[in-house]
Amino acid sequence: MDTMDLSDKVAVVTGSGRGLGLAYASALAAAGAAVVVNDVDTEAAERAVKEITEAGGHAVAEAAAVGETDAAERLVARAVAEFGRLDVMCTNAGILRDRVLWKMSDDEFDAVIKVHLRGTFTCARAAAIRMREQGGGGRLIMAASPAGQRGNFGQTNYAAAKAGIAAMARTWSMELANAGITANALVPVAATEMTRTIPAFAPYIDAMEQRGEPLPGWLRKGEGFGTVRDVAGLVVFLASDASSGVTGQCIGIGGDKLALWSHPQEISVAYADGGWDADAIAAAWPVSVGREPQSVGIPAPQVPAS
Repeated sequence: MDTMDLSDKVAVVTGSGRGLGLAYASALAAAGAAVVVNDVDTEAAERAVKEITEAGGHAVAEAAAVGETDAAERLVARAVAEFGRLDVMCTNAGILRDRVLWKMSDDEFDAVIKVHLRGTFTCARAAAIRMREQGGGGRLIMAASPAGQRGNFGQTNYAAAKAGIAAMARTWSMELANAGITANALVPVAATEMTRTIPAFAPYIDAMEQRGEPLPGWLRKGEGFGTVRDVAGLVVFLASDASSGVTGQCIGIGGDKLALWSHPQEISVAYADGGWDADAIAAAWPVSVGREPQSVGIPAPQVPAS
């Protein structure tokens, strides 16, 4: 499709030295975009650029730890200095500091919030300022997670950050609409070092990486779980002109599955003349709004019986 030709686009992808971020940067470059590869690891960023350029793409490396305003502004400035403009900001950088609530330290909470949530905010803000100044619209593509949609045991910090990113995408879609800038959150599920820690997935990831075995159908379809390359097509689509009418959405992708996540909304309502006191709520809860409580957590993988 001509609409997938990104040869006139310039993109920044944070956390793109490896894994999902590298897949995003490589796919954008393969579609013709010039890419600023960012990673906290200078060598990883430079290796990624080498891989992209050897494949015929255009890319430069900018090492920085996202979170602070200075880093975000450096990334935007590098894109403009090297390629003349900025059209796409893809915020992917992230870290994990998993621990249950009563054991999580302030530092573990703050570190994850800084990279994921504050890093997304500072990078999106810097990009929006540039895009509004230069005109012509733009694309903000932010990495969310199933954990941010449903919660996940041991991930207070990560789930909170990813839920915040989804909320920011909805907010920014309204604030930036008049400038032609879209804002969307992608919810990827793929074979990474993080998902390798899930016992049900680990042997299949190892078999794929060590022996070249394809992921089984129950993973690709039933769990929507695939390779990092399976996710990258959504980033290219969201960066393209074909997605000009798509904004404020949380879009899931993985394996053979593409999905649209719902926004939070009221699903059950009850009314009482004069309002509600505690006794009235207790009486009404099990027979009205509380009759079908919402589930929480990411469902466990359904491994087929051998």
